[in-house]
Amino acid sequence: MTGTASPLRVALIGYGVAGSFFHAPLIAAAKDLVLDTIVTSDPQRRARAGSEFPGVRFASTADELWERPDELDLIVVASPNKTHVPIATAALTLGIPVVVDKPIAGTAAEARELAALAAGRGLLLSVFQNRRWDADFLTLSRLLGEGALGDVQRCESRFERWRPQPKGGWRESGDPEEIGGLLYDLGSHLVDQVLTLFGPVVRVYAESDVRRPGAEADDDTFMALTHANGVRSQLSMSATTAQLGPRFRVLGSSAGFVKYGLDPQEAELRAGRRPSPSEPWGVEDTAHWGRLGAGESPLTGGGSPVESAPGDYPAYYPAIARALRDGTPPPVTAEEAAAALDVLEAAALSAREGITVELSR
Repeated sequence: MTGTASPLRVALIGYGVAGSFFHAPLIAAAKDLVLDTIVTSDPQRRARAGSEFPGVRFASTADELWERPDELDLIVVASPNKTHVPIATAALTLGIPVVVDKPIAGTAAEARELAALAAGRGLLLSVFQNRRWDADFLTLSRLLGEGALGDVQRCESRFERWRPQPKGGWRESGDPEEIGGLLYDLGSHLVDQVLTLFGPVVRVYAESDVRRPGAEADDDTFMALTHANGVRSQLSMSATTAQLGPRFRVLGSSAGFVKYGLDPQEAELRAGRRPSPSEPWGVEDTAHWGRLGAGESPLTGGGSPVESAPGDYPAYYPAIARALRDGTPPPVTAEEAAAALDVLEAAALSAREGITVELSR
């Protein structure tokens, strides 16, 4: 595809929350990509998509795409978790590069099988880990790169919500085939982030509960991870948190960084705002900036405010386009996703058996 002048043609499979609020707008905002086809059989979703993306084609099933593989340059899989592996396998087998929403699979073994299939055919396979481009994560990455915290000792990372009533659907199903629950949903983000920041994990302990009446899948989960370099990560994900804790609290030998509040990009996308080169994007209000210091409490104004880096979800798909055209590495690899699944599987085992799980170095 090197040297191709026309935009790369993308088929998006799934137009639920992930497809409509994240993938479709971000694909459309990437100048080297064009949203060619959306796969959904829902008439209302088709109407909304057709209104926002005039000229887009529709298909009712992924099988319709396999009848015209030469017309597509990239498949994006944003359908329910249990469909990720079979759809990605079909696309790669037909020679089409693939982006899969997280989690790429239910097991690390399946993820590595997909990675081997893509590598054997010389095809791109990437995973949409958009939280690597959150404002808070980018800010923390910058601080660590500057050595502002000294030697990091502990990272607390939370993704908490107050949703006392289950919403239903496959994400909250207790059926293992659905790959639902917060461990694989929010945990996929939290684990990917700490692996990116602090490297491989060698020890995993987890506690997981179903707190809400009528809920079937885990909705309150905690993980304690020991990284090979000695950093300890404590990760919390919950739908039952009546008072939210800090998004990040990272402690080092010379300073700590505390940050409250979520990155604004998801809320902006859900509200209908779209990335534009002419307008600022992902900028946090000063009231939400984190604080850096030693010995003070940020709740009483201690420490120094740290300007948040702008969040940058729109960076993902241009990086995919460059990887397709020029052969540069994709922004997230399937091997990285498999490493995160190693941790998630160990956490599930730990919570189920009440044990600490050792991972091979």
